[in-house]
Amino acid sequence: MADLHELTALEQWQMLQRDEVSPTELARHYLDRIERLDGEIGAFTTVAAGSLPGRIAAVEAMPRTAALWGLPVGDKDLVARAGLPTRYGSRLTADLVASTDDELVTVLDRAGAVSLGKTATPEFGLYGYTEPLGGPPTRNPWALDRGAAGSSGGAAAAVAARLLPFAPGSDGGGSIRIPAAACGLVGLKPSRGLVPVASGVDKLAGLVVSGPIARTVADAALLLDAMIERVHGRIDHHFTLRAPDLDDGPLLGHAIRGEGRFQLAVLDGSPWDSAFDLRYDPDALAAVDLAVQTLSAMGHGVDELTLRDADRYPADFTTIWHASAAGVPASTEGELALLEPITRALVERGRSLRATTLLETLASLHRFERSVLAQFAPFDAVITPALAETPRPVGWYDATSPERNFEQQVRYAPHTSFLNATGLPAITLPVHQTVDGLPMGVQLIGRPGGEATLLALGAQLERRLRWQDRVPPIAR
Repeated sequence: MADLHELTALEQWQMLQRDEVSPTELARHYLDRIERLDGEIGAFTTVAAGSLPGRIAAVEAMPRTAALWGLPVGDKDLVARAGLPTRYGSRLTADLVASTDDELVTVLDRAGAVSLGKTATPEFGLYGYTEPLGGPPTRNPWALDRGAAGSSGGAAAAVAARLLPFAPGSDGGGSIRIPAAACGLVGLKPSRGLVPVASGVDKLAGLVVSGPIARTVADAALLLDAMIERVHGRIDHHFTLRAPDLDDGPLLGHAIRGEGRFQLAVLDGSPWDSAFDLRYDPDALAAVDLAVQTLSAMGHGVDELTLRDADRYPADFTTIWHASAAGVPASTEGELALLEPITRALVERGRSLRATTLLETLASLHRFERSVLAQFAPFDAVITPALAETPRPVGWYDATSPERNFEQQVRYAPHTSFLNATGLPAITLPVHQTVDGLPMGVQLIGRPGGEATLLALGAQLERRLRWQDRVPPIAR
């Protein structure tokens, strides 16, 4: 029989339902793996073994059919869980202990999940890599000299190394999809507004939403349904469940069945083309070619699409990135001095923005959103590389120049942030590996509310390409 961590989250949930493993046994299995392996990876900032008995008791008092009953998860260290440190990846908040739970924590607890601790993030989640000065870098389980990316880097590294079956993340410019792609996982950024407690509607420009990181498409759907608080119906070992309508009801059914034929397009260009001369690693293009060939062979239509009306986007998104840093809780010189140099520069630039500049930027992004939605409307999904380059080495990003650092982040992931600006859903799928065994993937972009289509397409690719069978060296 396979070890517990080799099973998918859905298979583990079924074992819990059948009394073949208890929530305590499953949690202890993962805590043992964290103790043995995470010293080399740095996926967790806090391991909450001490609170496990109380949490298990609360879960066992729930109906067993709760969406995530007994399944371990981790909380990204931007999310508060009462009694645990919430460090935000920063020396400024290194001693902060949460007194209350954030809403996402409450939702996952209500679904029966068992949190094993806090997963690492860069300082205040501002970067696409997880190498904070306040802690060790989070390393990629596929190659420990490479980074796990970010900002949900700890969550992705934990799932890839089989330290968790799946994990929630947050995404304001690619922070779910970038680390998922770097770590060979499925990462799904939902449509703006889909997850009620992390909808993005209350955030600047509607950028930041929460979604799942998982090894399989079905596991991602299982976690996303729980985050939405949809009830997926009882699932037995034959995967029998009530059939949802195409764009209504639980998403897990779409991820399991993987049905449908769709009209797709490959995007030519990125919104950053007017700002940078972007280069794509051959393996990034190979991932797109493999996905297109596989989808075409399954009977999907595949066209080409050239992106228009993006000339202002680089300046607009840069302004919003600066503005988003203005809320970092540092005001005195002593507090500002505890920030990383680039974070401090972003905070100061954000706080110097004029209100009229911010209003003009928001209006421009709204026009861009309307244009992109119109351009993408004829297609069920649009295909891009997940990343333009292979996973970056630890220490690769410039730590002193905000301009150089930002350019590096854009060059690594030029197709992610514009989907936060437009509110569209997107899923990254680890379709390809380099000759060195590094993951490379594709991104599928859906229509507003089109998660069911993305999951169905992902399931079809997963059945053909079997990425779920790949295991990082450290996890073998």
